[in-house]
Amino acid sequence: MKKITLPLTEEQIAGLHAGDSLLLSGVIYTARDCAHKRIFELLDKGEPLPFPLKDSVIYYAGPCPAPEGKACGSCGPTTSARMNVFAPRLLDLGLGGMIGKGEMSEETRLALVRNKKVYFAAIGGAGAAYGNAVQKSECVAFPDLLSEAVHRFTVKDFPLVVAIDSYGKSVYQR
Repeated sequence: MKKITLPLTEEQIAGLHAGDSLLLSGVIYTARDCAHKRIFELLDKGEPLPFPLKDSVIYYAGPCPAPEGKACGSCGPTTSARMNVFAPRLLDLGLGGMIGKGEMSEETRLALVRNKKVYFAAIGGAGAAYGNAVQKSECVAFPDLLSEAVHRFTVKDFPLVVAIDSYGKSVYQR
């Protein structure tokens, strides 16, 4: 199993292939549907984003409140297909990659190839394990969205599978 520390480098991305298992460490950002809509509103107005887009990794998830002594509660992935309307533009603007659950569109796959980026799959139903991998969490945007707000996570050994690599290979296709 590979161990990867963010931010992702071109060399790391080139060495990742669909089906590879890895443990990811570093900073990731959570964002679901509602947060993506607000991010696009800011982009459309030419306003700055509340987090750096370039080379960042977005986790399609909405964390549960943290229990006593933990940085985060359960935090499993949400269905990535709902983000297909957003992902290509964000990748073209420099997003480093995404983490989610399930297949992405052909347009998103082509944007990953065009930008030499990667899509990671998280395991549905493993939210407690993902929450335990979060060492630090802070809300950085849209707190009124509650669990759908954007959170900045510092993670250690976050278990993932490369779902679509920068060459366009996908674990969802034969």
